[in-house]
Amino acid sequence: MKVAVLGAGAIGAYVGAALHRGGTEVHLIARRAHLAAMREHGVRVLSPRGDFTARPHVTDDPAEVGEVDFVFLGLKANSYASCGELLAPLLGPETAIVAAQNGIPWWYFHGLHGHPLEGQRVETVDPGGSVTAVLELRRAIGCVVYCSTVIEEPGVIRHLEGTRFSLGEPDGEISARCKVLSAAMIAGGLKAPVEADLRNDIWIKLMGNVAFNPLSALTRATMAQMCEHEDTRELVATMMTETLAIARAAGCDPGVSVEKRIDGAWRVGHHKTSMLQDLEAGKPLEIDAIIGAVVELAGLTGVPAPALRYVHAAISLLDHTSKVPVGSH
Repeated sequence: MKVAVLGAGAIGAYVGAALHRGGTEVHLIARRAHLAAMREHGVRVLSPRGDFTARPHVTDDPAEVGEVDFVFLGLKANSYASCGELLAPLLGPETAIVAAQNGIPWWYFHGLHGHPLEGQRVETVDPGGSVTAVLELRRAIGCVVYCSTVIEEPGVIRHLEGTRFSLGEPDGEISARCKVLSAAMIAGGLKAPVEADLRNDIWIKLMGNVAFNPLSALTRATMAQMCEHEDTRELVATMMTETLAIARAAGCDPGVSVEKRIDGAWRVGHHKTSMLQDLEAGKPLEIDAIIGAVVELAGLTGVPAPALRYVHAAISLLDHTSKVPVGSH
């Protein structure tokens, strides 16, 4: 089996290193200092489960890699529409694309046979079909990441917690390709269950992301601080309750209570969310898939979601103003 990791950042390099350790042929596609360090020293993983070093092939040119069986997308969802040039050399007739993204994926309403919204495009994450044009629906394998990693320094990945990468086909089939990928990930030391309905996993994770990510960027607070501040905790609970209602209206039942989800976040401690980290690093914020698409689904399903709408408005403005020089209009 041949796997390319397109976007070998913190999560992508960790998955690639694990797959390589398990015996899979892996090609990491990375850039700049991280690329040079991995080429010279391999990928060093520092983990409470045991440190290890893997030395897969590393490049910044996908044409060096050629066609693969699986492309693991380690890119942020807001760059999917523009990754076609990098992706094209990796695609053969049966290549699957595994999108390890946060939030609502572009394929969300694909494969929902008999659902009233089957085939509906989520414009927030697939505007005008621009993502579907690059990432064909037939290639998509969903992936929900329950894993936290950071780039400690170029070529060095610190694994903080979690090893679960839930996999699933949009139509719910327990497919041969999912089983093959799952086995390879398990061989590398990861948990990789193949789910008959990955959308439930999407909503369980999204309940936390939809509230904590934008609020952390707006307040500069850690997970624990948001949970311990009474008024903010109440706002988080309201946003989660609205999200649960939207999920159920869309045909899913995540099966987790709001309080349990908040308590789980509190136990993470003084951790900065990915959106706050992106804000501090001057990177674009991953707003569309994490909260914008949820607001869009509220409209499609007729669920009132005032708290989500207000927070979405505020974080969208922050994303805009953070890119505008002070004094500009």
